[in-house]
Amino acid sequence: MKKFLSTFIMKKCPIGGFWSRDCDNPEVLQVFNQSQPFICCISSCSLSDIRVKSLSVKRLNPISPPTMASDLMEIDDSLYSRQRYVLGDRAMHQMAQSSVFLSGMGAMGVEIAKNIALAGVKSVTLHDTKLCETWDLGSNFFIRRDDVSSQRRRVEAVCPRVAELNPYVQVDASSVPLDDNTDLSFLRKYQCVILTEASLTLQKRVNKFCHSQQPPVRFICCDAYGICVRVFCDFGEEFEVSDPTGEEPKEIFIQSITQDNPGVVTCMDNHPHGLQTGQSVVFREVGGMLQLNGSTRQITVRSPHSFEIGDTSQLPTYTHGGFVVLLKTSKTYTFGTLEQQLCDPQVLIPDFSKPEAPLQIHAAMLALDRFQEQLCRLPNVGCLQDADTLLKLTEEVNTTLKNKAPVNSELVRCLSRTARGTLAPLAAAVGGIASQEVLKAITGKFAPLQQWFYLDTLELVRPLQSLPSEEFFPRGDRYDGLRACIGESMCLDLHKLRVFMVGCGAIGCEMLKNFALLGVGLASSSGEVCITDPDLIEKSNLNRQFLFRPHHIQKPKSTTAAEATREINPELQVEAHLHKVCPATENIYNDSFYSTMNIVVTALDNVEARRYVDSRCVSNQRPLLDSGTMGTKGHTEIIVPNLTESYNSHRDPPEEEIPFCTLKSFPSVIEHTIQWARDKFESAFVHKPSMYNAFWQMHPSAEAVLHRMQAGESLEGSFQVIKLLSRRPSHWEQCIAAARLKFEKYFKRKGQQLLHSFPLETRLKDGSLFWQSPKRPPTPIEFDLKDPLHFSFIISTARLFADIYNISYSVKDLSEEAVSKILSGVKIPEYRPSEKCIETDESAKKPDQLKMPLSSEEEREAITQLEQAITSNKTTPDGLHMSSLQFEKDDDNNGHIDFVTSASSLRARMYSIEPADRLKTKRIAGKIIPAIATATAAVAGMVALELIKVVGGYGLESFKNCFFNLAIPVVVLTEPATVKHTLIRNNIFFSIWDCWTIFGHEDFTLSDFMSAVREKYGIEPSMVVHGVKMLYVPVMPGHSKRLKLTMQKLIKPLAGRRYVDLTVSFAPESDGDEDLPGPPVRYHFSPDGKAP
Repeated sequence: MKKFLSTFIMKKCPIGGFWSRDCDNPEVLQVFNQSQPFICCISSCSLSDIRVKSLSVKRLNPISPPTMASDLMEIDDSLYSRQRYVLGDRAMHQMAQSSVFLSGMGAMGVEIAKNIALAGVKSVTLHDTKLCETWDLGSNFFIRRDDVSSQRRRVEAVCPRVAELNPYVQVDASSVPLDDNTDLSFLRKYQCVILTEASLTLQKRVNKFCHSQQPPVRFICCDAYGICVRVFCDFGEEFEVSDPTGEEPKEIFIQSITQDNPGVVTCMDNHPHGLQTGQSVVFREVGGMLQLNGSTRQITVRSPHSFEIGDTSQLPTYTHGGFVVLLKTSKTYTFGTLEQQLCDPQVLIPDFSKPEAPLQIHAAMLALDRFQEQLCRLPNVGCLQDADTLLKLTEEVNTTLKNKAPVNSELVRCLSRTARGTLAPLAAAVGGIASQEVLKAITGKFAPLQQWFYLDTLELVRPLQSLPSEEFFPRGDRYDGLRACIGESMCLDLHKLRVFMVGCGAIGCEMLKNFALLGVGLASSSGEVCITDPDLIEKSNLNRQFLFRPHHIQKPKSTTAAEATREINPELQVEAHLHKVCPATENIYNDSFYSTMNIVVTALDNVEARRYVDSRCVSNQRPLLDSGTMGTKGHTEIIVPNLTESYNSHRDPPEEEIPFCTLKSFPSVIEHTIQWARDKFESAFVHKPSMYNAFWQMHPSAEAVLHRMQAGESLEGSFQVIKLLSRRPSHWEQCIAAARLKFEKYFKRKGQQLLHSFPLETRLKDGSLFWQSPKRPPTPIEFDLKDPLHFSFIISTARLFADIYNISYSVKDLSEEAVSKILSGVKIPEYRPSEKCIETDESAKKPDQLKMPLSSEEEREAITQLEQAITSNKTTPDGLHMSSLQFEKDDDNNGHIDFVTSASSLRARMYSIEPADRLKTKRIAGKIIPAIATATAAVAGMVALELIKVVGGYGLESFKNCFFNLAIPVVVLTEPATVKHTLIRNNIFFSIWDCWTIFGHEDFTLSDFMSAVREKYGIEPSMVVHGVKMLYVPVMPGHSKRLKLTMQKLIKPLAGRRYVDLTVSFAPESDGDEDLPGPPVRYHFSPDGKAP
């Protein structure tokens, strides 16, 4: 190895670190990366190793850094955290021990390769025999122009770029022919085999081999021909799934249980239980029917709020409390071979508006397989004879099927015309779905696809059938595959498209990939893709935001993504911004900006941002393509002016807030204790330092504050600020002492006070116990430094105090010995119960401490404390400043998650709630959205397909919204909701897309405005409002005088705008009825629409 390394010439490596080529052996490429060194080499081995004339990527050292190939190894949470929340650690470890064989590096194959490499399998062997062609540039995002010009093999071009995605994954490559004569024994070393771009004969042969192995090798095959795609899965005759749904079991609190046969459980406060008949639940903390506790009962659903649990007639009477938790059980699935499934296919139905489509595509694609076998080619573009032949073959195939539907001749003819083409977004969408099946195959996590998935985009090509055949002929460029499907004119329209995309995270990266392959926004056609994202790249992004690499960390997402997109397609015009899209940036993203854009795409992770962008699109009459994911779930929504409803047309019910009294005194589930700990962090280490600094910026002199308080003046926040000042620690030992006092307050005295105020035997007015489910009585905790949880709380809290007070400490200071020595000198004041009132009303809100009046005793105490602080020289400039922290969940060294985890777990222990581990605590406290690359690839592909329809000006019936859950799996395509038209009166209607316009002038009065509306639209306003300002309401005193005032005097437009949008309503037809709503009326201050 020393001799091997000595001959290298070092150069900078695009994936971080350096690369070099061996002078003695130019076929070997060495890569040194800070996190994971590995070798890329052209090797020559035996056929069984499937590396003949192949490129492989191997680690230099399998021990350091650790791979993910051992159960004992810790998962790299900084990389995989979002995916861990989707799959769980057991599945992650299983992936890290699994090897995958993937054949075919076309559009579908490269998509699957990307997704499973990002997911973190142990190794993947990429197989392909073809050379790079210009055609591939429009479907394979890992092939470059140089690969085509140098006639590289596709697999050699793709392999190192897949390897860059994840240093934990070994990536091998092979260009050995895989055909009817190949010895398939080499496949035994793989846990999953995926075939793409393979003949049906080869698929059947490989599937038969895989199915016959013990244990079986999981088999998946995928095909994409023009507008049709298919996925087939065979995981063996007995495939056990540990967790079919992936849903986290919730605690369901019990209101009552009948003493009957069958006994009926009713949920607390009629909350829906969400259970299904046949599922099993475990009982906990039930009063009276004690025998139920710890037992498992199978349930039968009676209503959304109740269920039967079998015979309870012999049990004691139920008295109070208790809850049930759904018991997760494994499930075994049976698969047939490909040969068996060809005649009697078991299919998933994605579009219920055409339920027969999967079987129709099944017959058409089997006919296409026969066409290729007989003619050794695919149908030619625009060849009517080939279309007739394929239709005849489809009819023949259909007669042999047990499970079939009538032949769809339109589908068959469109498949014939487009079979040579490639729709990259369709391959991306279905490649994401297929990739999730790969992960299921090797982990047993989530319900597998049984056994066929078919999808077509007939709606995309149906309006194009009347175009001449020449529209679809190849022209020798990267868009030939796309052109074969949608024609030259549509390609040109995509090239000149101007798109505004908000967000460059996981979905944003996938969308940019699709834009590059589709040729959206080419510079030569005056097109543009404008992207904006204010965020910087974090390591956790690399697990699914595939345009980013380790050396991009802490660089802007938008500019980095733009550069990576131009590598895929240098012809793209990509402009990158670093702004949020919000009211504060309307000077940048104003109406003029939107007028230059054709389409807006959102790749956002929060609802409020989506609502704002949607409102701007409605105001500016721009189509909006929205999508989002949460774990394995995803959705897409297509919003087209004057055709569909907008995003804001529907609102999900708001999330239930945890009542203040529940958080403060009566937690019942772990989410309550985590939120409580998160609130404590925010209060002690964010809010109080910020308030402290703001107070001393307003009152720079402590002496002046003291003088004003002594004069009887009340200064807002003074009491809280002076308390912080008087208790301010000045060295590490005091931080430890402060942490110990917090422990006493939070986990002992709080419990003692609650039990003093509400003893265990306390009863309510109706005679029922106060402490019954969901209320849990606390058990005060005695401090024990030997308890790891206690020690963790002390250390993490002391560190945070040190951070906000700028106090230094050493590693030695964090040892148990050093902490124990400090704590031995800490005096804990004697507990004295208070007679203060404890809030029990769940509707009560948290009081604002700053606005609460001070008692005279508190004022005197504050004055005394401030005098002492001044005397003891605590009011120096440094003493009047604190460092406010910002909660950062992804930095494991800052102590933030340590504090929340230990505080939450201690509070859970005090209330006998099962604690959460650090990973779950981090997810809940950090409001982390679980994410996985498979789902983001799928939604982005679906959105890009709809983008083509928007560009083509298609009708409502052509568009499809999508919802999927890859875990179950279910994919549902639906037509978007049509825009609603509201009747005002006299046959006058309006929709959300309508905006009436009135052009005025300098002397235009409010009366003129109302008359202009009547003359132009046939109805006179009865009320005019601008934002929250009422301009004219007849019943309001003095408003009639405003009719003579000019519009310029009454209202002013926002900076940069030439108009104002006014809300108007109209008089009802009958007295006593409410005023009638109308569309917004845009008033322009000058006849030409220019600013006044």
